[in-house]
Amino acid sequence: MTKICSVRARACRMGAAALLALIAAVPALAQPIAITGATLAIGDGSEPIQNGTVVIDAGKIVAAGAGIAVPAGAKIVDASGKWVTPGLVSGFSRVGLAEVPAVRETNDISANSPFSAAIDVAPAINPLANPVAISRNGGVTRAVVAPAASSGIFAGQGAVIDLGADLSPITKARAFEYVEMGEAGAAEAGGSRAAMILTFKMMLRQAQDYARAPAAFDGNSKDSLLNRVDAEALVPVITGAMPLMVHAESARDILAALALRQDFPALRLILAGATEGWMVAPQIAAAKVPVITAGLEDLPSAFEKLAATQSNVGRLVQAGVSVSMGMLTGDDALQLRVANQQAGNMVALTKVPGATGLSWGQALRTITLAPAEAMGLGDRLGSLQPGKAGDVVIWDGDPLEMTSAPVAVWIDGVAQPMTDRQTRLRDRYATPDEGSLPKAYEW
Repeated sequence: MTKICSVRARACRMGAAALLALIAAVPALAQPIAITGATLAIGDGSEPIQNGTVVIDAGKIVAAGAGIAVPAGAKIVDASGKWVTPGLVSGFSRVGLAEVPAVRETNDISANSPFSAAIDVAPAINPLANPVAISRNGGVTRAVVAPAASSGIFAGQGAVIDLGADLSPITKARAFEYVEMGEAGAAEAGGSRAAMILTFKMMLRQAQDYARAPAAFDGNSKDSLLNRVDAEALVPVITGAMPLMVHAESARDILAALALRQDFPALRLILAGATEGWMVAPQIAAAKVPVITAGLEDLPSAFEKLAATQSNVGRLVQAGVSVSMGMLTGDDALQLRVANQQAGNMVALTKVPGATGLSWGQALRTITLAPAEAMGLGDRLGSLQPGKAGDVVIWDGDPLEMTSAPVAVWIDGVAQPMTDRQTRLRDRYATPDEGSLPKAYEW
């Protein structure tokens, strides 16, 4: 008892039996993991390091680089001939909100509801949805998940999640508010961009009214654009406590979004889409607004995307804009695993005459650290810098090449299973034994 008391005097008051029971209840920490001999990419924009080492301990990155000492007792993973990166971060998705988007019963992306800004997607995210495991096996370990608007310009509050094989996916709930501008926003506001912008401003002003006098706010009035719940949800937006992700594609809609700060200077804007962002890149850079866009957008699929070009990302970065890439061109609930293809295309563009691309390190940053920073989580996620989450992927080749694939994935230092529904179906039917096929498959 004397020795225990000398370590922590306050614990003595618990009694020896209670203290020993508490100590016994704390699980032993897993041994450190040292991944050695790899071509190593930190994810912060720097270029790959040869013969690098990553050390993970207690779910965090301890060290990463060349010449890193392996801690005593560490489990050594030999990654010679392979590549190691941070886990990829999808800057925009709807993964976990839909199993089969065309089947209403499995789709929680949007809803016709009396609520809009107050909708929180976090409770609806399904970590057991098949696209979660498929994306994880593609090297994606975190994702920004946004709702879709269907009953007004505000869609609700998005989340940042991990794609681990467990039932606790939420990294940060209510991470941002999502609003539609441009064509979609105009449609929700009655068919006019002018009406949409006025509606937006009036909603934020009513949120200001609520913040000043909550008890006096009448959300049931016929003149009110917000009910009390939605007004309360927008208070962190107008104070700058919660980022506002604005979906705007055309150059004019981007400028209209940036101009909102004239009336609401505290807004922390994030631009999503920004297909024509390259046309107003200096203005975006001057406003210090991060952009989340699609690296594969090269055709004018809508009037608001007439100036689409794959050089959009390169030109934005060249102008000083922080750019992330995500699924903004469809399949946003299913195909997060194309993130490395998006980034790889940016590298390939450097070899196309007249095009503007990114260096390898810059390209990887758009799918690792940049989206984490856009969400205000750059100090916790997105790179292999010490102290950050132990999200690590070992690849069998250059991760920005389409022919490469992950061979091992860790999330928060926990090794993840490398199987999903697709791999199980592949293995089941690759070389089936006689009688193992269902009746429908028998000839």
